[in-house]
Amino acid sequence: MQHPEQFYKQRITQCEQQLAAFKKRLFAIGMLRLSVFLFAVFGGYFFFDQKAIFFLLILGCLAIFIYLVSRHADLKYLKDKWQKLLHINRQELKVLKRKFHHLPDGAEFANPKHHFSSDIDLFGRGSFYQYCNRTALKLGSESLAKILTENNIDRIPDKQRAIEELSALVEWRQEFSAAASMIKAETTYDIIVNWMRQYTSFVPAAFRWIPFVFGTLSAGIITAYSFDLISGWGLAAWFFLGLGISGQYLKKINKLSADTSKVLSTFQQYEKLTVMVEKQGFEAKWLQEKQALVLREGETASGILKRFSRLLNALDQRNNIIIGILANAFMLRDLWLSLKIENWIKGHAAEVEDWFRAIAFFDANISLGNFAFNHPEYHYPKITDSEILLKTTEAAHPLLDPQRRITNDVEIRKGQFFIITGANMAGKSTFLRTIGLQIVMGNIGLPLCAGASTYSPIRLISSMRTTDSLTDDESYFFSELKRLKFIVDEIAGDQYFVLLDEILKGTNSTDKARGSRKFVEQLVRSGSTGMIATHDLSLCGVAEDYKEMANYYFDAEIKNDELHFDYKFKEGICQNMNASFLLKKMKVIE
Repeated sequence: MQHPEQFYKQRITQCEQQLAAFKKRLFAIGMLRLSVFLFAVFGGYFFFDQKAIFFLLILGCLAIFIYLVSRHADLKYLKDKWQKLLHINRQELKVLKRKFHHLPDGAEFANPKHHFSSDIDLFGRGSFYQYCNRTALKLGSESLAKILTENNIDRIPDKQRAIEELSALVEWRQEFSAAASMIKAETTYDIIVNWMRQYTSFVPAAFRWIPFVFGTLSAGIITAYSFDLISGWGLAAWFFLGLGISGQYLKKINKLSADTSKVLSTFQQYEKLTVMVEKQGFEAKWLQEKQALVLREGETASGILKRFSRLLNALDQRNNIIIGILANAFMLRDLWLSLKIENWIKGHAAEVEDWFRAIAFFDANISLGNFAFNHPEYHYPKITDSEILLKTTEAAHPLLDPQRRITNDVEIRKGQFFIITGANMAGKSTFLRTIGLQIVMGNIGLPLCAGASTYSPIRLISSMRTTDSLTDDESYFFSELKRLKFIVDEIAGDQYFVLLDEILKGTNSTDKARGSRKFVEQLVRSGSTGMIATHDLSLCGVAEDYKEMANYYFDAEIKNDELHFDYKFKEGICQNMNASFLLKKMKVIE
């Protein structure tokens, strides 16, 4: 597979060439439209007295002008699409250089009560979500956040194959994202679904045929008036009869028109995306199952959405005075369109939710496929059901600079619990977040920032960044106790990988040591697997009483009055602490 940086550079060149070509074509179309207009004006002036030639000239120029307007709109869409593609590829080059803090950070999805999301930098500035998110739809963003936080360990091999396939479909992914970002939907998915569920019809069923009959009679009356068979009063009476019939439902039609004008852009957007999903031949079972939501016998989902978009667009044209007055007076147009829209809602409202969810799935998983493509050096873990829960070589945190990060080999078995000691800033917390993120990435099917690895899937739970709550009038210590109680309750009902960082910080050192030991012993007796980082060396003694426990550490050395870290994960107990040295170094104490 081509290296990401090379691909993006080639794609940028292609986009720039296409943009230049479309700009030339749009300029030519614009000049041609001006020429046709000027020809019509001057031709009409010269042939004004020759009515047959005059009307043929005007009609011909009008037909050509309308075609050119339509052609200009098509070219404008394609030019805008290539502009979006150019932006996408330029942005990916920036992200490869770790310049991603301008992207949406997903802070709205942060939840301190979640099993792990607040502890492993999943959301917020500089987060994993900000680094990998490429969604273009609000529902897609929500779907990606749900994927990252759902703690689901089912069908991981299927997820891996889906991400691997999407990773290779680079151009399709970019086309999807470009199309999704070109129309900014005014109304959210939830509002649309609720509106359709609660919608109450108001147009009588008889208006399936009344507008046709009324329109036919209108044509006859207009023809009769043209041949002086009826007077202008008769035509006026028929005109106001039509307006009167439409006027009885005017308030409800206005309400429907206002509602549909808000959802029009959303349906136009989803119709284009549904076509792309329908036409792509997916091989991964996970993708085929989601694609099946928009595949149906007979008329395609995209065709149904396109038909609805056209109905909504047609109703939106009622603000034009000619359509709004004449078409309603002689054809009862608004009532006919309103009934068509109501019948569509009755027939397809239940399917819309599935279609929108399918599109959101692909929008979210495109981000995961893009992440995998951007990291060809990462490896998918081999999913097993062995006693070894996680065994990985050269593991590192994916958000650290590849040129500077230090990798570590890790192996932990089911039921094992590691006590990790180390000096301040030696890398304990970063290591815990690395392991936590590897578990999350493994569960959602992503390749890991590591060499070869095997993984027996397990859910994650953590307590690393407990905070006090002024809103709930809770102290830090009480908040931490609640968090630990939450962990105990959760592991009683399911298997979790437990990550703890310096627990019971809100009490005195003696009480902290005693409480931490008893809590860790309880976790070990329950058969839990996990790791705890601590500065309390007395906790390391638990390993002498429980064979499931093991001590590991991160070291620090003072060389030439400077502090040095190697960030390597080592077996044993840390002997070097650095708090006093740092206090003196920063001249906090003497």
